[in-house]
Amino acid sequence: MAAGGSGGGPGGLSASGPQPPPPPPGNGAAAAAAACTNAPASPPGLTYNQCGAGNPAAAAGGPGAAGSAPALGGAGGPLQREPVYNWQATKPTVQERFAFLFNNEVLSDVHFLVGKGRGSQRIPAHRFVLAVGSAVFDAMFNGGMATTSTEIELPDVEPAAFLALLKFLYSDEVQIGPETVMTTLYTAKKYAVPALEAHCVEFLKKNLRADNAFMLLTQARLFDEPQLASLCLENIDKNTSDAINAEGFTDIDLGPAQSGILTDREVVSLFLHFTVNPKPRVEFIDRPRCCLRGKECSINRFQQVESRWGYSGTSDRIRFSVNKRIFVVGFGLYGSIHGPTDYQVNIQIIHTDSNTVLGQNDTGFSCDGSSSTFRVMFKEPVEILPNVSYTACATLKGPDSHYGTKGLRKVIHESPTTGAKTCFTFCYAAGNNNGTSVEDGQIPEIIFYT
Repeated sequence: MAAGGSGGGPGGLSASGPQPPPPPPGNGAAAAAAACTNAPASPPGLTYNQCGAGNPAAAAGGPGAAGSAPALGGAGGPLQREPVYNWQATKPTVQERFAFLFNNEVLSDVHFLVGKGRGSQRIPAHRFVLAVGSAVFDAMFNGGMATTSTEIELPDVEPAAFLALLKFLYSDEVQIGPETVMTTLYTAKKYAVPALEAHCVEFLKKNLRADNAFMLLTQARLFDEPQLASLCLENIDKNTSDAINAEGFTDIDLGPAQSGILTDREVVSLFLHFTVNPKPRVEFIDRPRCCLRGKECSINRFQQVESRWGYSGTSDRIRFSVNKRIFVVGFGLYGSIHGPTDYQVNIQIIHTDSNTVLGQNDTGFSCDGSSSTFRVMFKEPVEILPNVSYTACATLKGPDSHYGTKGLRKVIHESPTTGAKTCFTFCYAAGNNNGTSVEDGQIPEIIFYT
């Protein structure tokens, strides 16, 4: 049977009429297979190979077919192309054979007219492969209202995205980039290919930045990707200034005025605040919020862990100062030496000179009995100014815990990306401190952003 399959195709392929017999086994077949193996790869986007299996001219007896091709030239005399009937022999695995059929007229039984206008493309495909990889294609070809058409129009799909979908269905290969990821995600959702959806979302997560967070947030809502939307909001919260200054901020799909979070009176007062002079008073804090940048950091002031440390209602305290402005978001605390248990804890950061509480949280944490530290976080980041004395305070209720020894008076954190150094200096907190000091005690870790 001639290559090209049923249903015809470009170049006059047809399944009707007498079919040429296959070449005899032996040297003829080996030469045909070798010709296919050694042929140069087709340029990207071409649907025919040079080996005759997908070449309409070769199959139909046109220019390049066996017995009619002119000499290709060369010192060795004329070289004629022969139709390669045994391309399968050069593809030893199922994956290679299916990958060969991708965007290829060989055995194709359906064509898609993808895109609109001059940018549209006619793409060959194979119903069986598509039905195996997609429930939507399965219903399209085999369901109760299956189509019998061999030409299917897809004006709402981008050709590059459709080819990326087919590439994945034929070979498990993922071909996405910044310019095509959104249209590929749309196409993967349209045809119910969740594995390709996951690859697209993972690509977006890895490329999430402050300057595209608002744009990706809009797309995450459109495509119903709550995890991606949450990551976008977290990025915007940490890098608010950069995110608002990006171009994507002007195209956000939903703002506070539309969300229902503000009353009508609040919306009007904010509008007047930004458009008229003198500005009316608004019922909101106009002091800028802190802007957390970079990655979360932590330092540990102890070099060794021991047991046991008791609690009787007294707070563990340690004084510290830093050489640069940071925001403390929590502490790492030691847990029980008696196995898994829960603690109640109040954490505070106090401005030492004025005795002002700058941040606190009444909370709890669970520990597993190991000597690890366990995160206890403030409700909001606490701003720490350079060369100012602060007191870290933790009041625990629970069983005896591990504690740290061989404490360091100075601990330096160096950023792995920028090399910037943040230097913490610790000193004794006078008064009731439950025995915690520079050398021994609780509050081993400070968690912060620069």
